[in-house]
Amino acid sequence: MAIFGKEEQSMKSGRGANGETTLSIVSAGTNVTGDIECEGILKVEGRIDGNVKRARQVMVAKEGAIHGDVTAQEVVVGGVIDGNVTASDRLELQTTAVVNGEISTKSIIVMEGARINGGVKVTEVAVREPSTAHGGMATVSAKK
Repeated sequence: MAIFGKEEQSMKSGRGANGETTLSIVSAGTNVTGDIECEGILKVEGRIDGNVKRARQVMVAKEGAIHGDVTAQEVVVGGVIDGNVTASDRLELQTTAVVNGEISTKSIIVMEGARINGGVKVTEVAVREPSTAHGGMATVSAKK
């Protein structure tokens, strides 16, 4: 049917029927078991036991947790990720963030208090800016 064809095309682009980026939310108190693939924005306030793949942006709230690998263009973490993180553009670790795994990204922002239990690989030559210029957070970004 044509209606389903349009919806399927919208889902492939990560945009809804009206052209806006799709937003998926795993709300507080919700547990998801299994891998998630989404091309839009995924906000996690609950718990995911599985990998997150192909997202444009993944936001893990302070109370949120992902127990699996995360692959996205941009990742913002306020909660916990137990797994490897690959952010092709940018990774931001807020003060309450905990990442237990390897990190690979082009640009990373780590706010004071965030914890990384694993290695960090910046995909291109890294340039470090002084942490005092960012109010207690360090920034590493790829040099162009």
